[in-house]
Amino acid sequence: MDSPVSADSERPLVDPQLGQRGKLGKSWQFFRTWPVIPVAIISILLIFAIFAPFIANHNPERGDLFFRNVPPSWDAEGSAKFLLGTDPLGRDIWSRIVFGARISIIVAGIVLTFGATGGVIIGLIAGYRGGNIDEILMRIVDLTFAIPFILVALVVVIVMGQSMTVIIILLIAFSWGGFARQVRGEALALRNRDYVLMAQILGGSSPYIIYRHILPGVINTVLVIGSLRVGSLILAEAILSYLGVGVPPPTPAWGAMVSEGRDYISSAWWVTFFPGVAIFLTVLAFNFL
Repeated sequence: MDSPVSADSERPLVDPQLGQRGKLGKSWQFFRTWPVIPVAIISILLIFAIFAPFIANHNPERGDLFFRNVPPSWDAEGSAKFLLGTDPLGRDIWSRIVFGARISIIVAGIVLTFGATGGVIIGLIAGYRGGNIDEILMRIVDLTFAIPFILVALVVVIVMGQSMTVIIILLIAFSWGGFARQVRGEALALRNRDYVLMAQILGGSSPYIIYRHILPGVINTVLVIGSLRVGSLILAEAILSYLGVGVPPPTPAWGAMVSEGRDYISSAWWVTFFPGVAIFLTVLAFNFL
């Protein structure tokens, strides 16, 4: 004769809802631990920049006035030919955003490479050598922070003309100071470490000690600053393009696209909205990275 089974013995040992909550908690923890969404956005941006000619379905610099200010494709008055609509000159906004990603990446990449390199070298020299050298270099850094960048850019573009080369040089000239100041602080702390003092006693030259013992200690800081600076550089280029002193037309630039649509916000909101979203998501992704 079978023994009676109690109701409690038929209940599962583990609550299914508790297990589901645990899976959700692990998924949420994964997204909090790793920058999945920022990496996804940046990856899409890089894909746009590399494969722009294959992704864009129209020439970004040529338009047709017959199709000026066409709404996005899902709008009742939109056209399937233009996914995000067209601008006041009849140019496809989707194609211009895709090619604009290439401009933003090129400008930010060149400026970050040269600005970070120069700033790290100056910061290492100032922090390791100290004394009058440190004082002079840091006063130069303070000077770059004190000069209004937008005003200088306006004056330089008026004098030298509008070109991408001028914009890149201006951004490099004002981007190295943040790296130099932060690296200098790290170098001041590292130069008193025992292994650095031992290298000095053994007769190591200053360039060798800086390269071999100081530089590896500041790499992590440089990477963090660099990831933050990319977003601010893209935003700075967009601001200059919005003011009309950035990348010269008809080259597609997100800031210029926002500027071109500001007079049509009430009648053609998409001209300004979609480039603005591209700037917002890109800067946000690099800041969260």
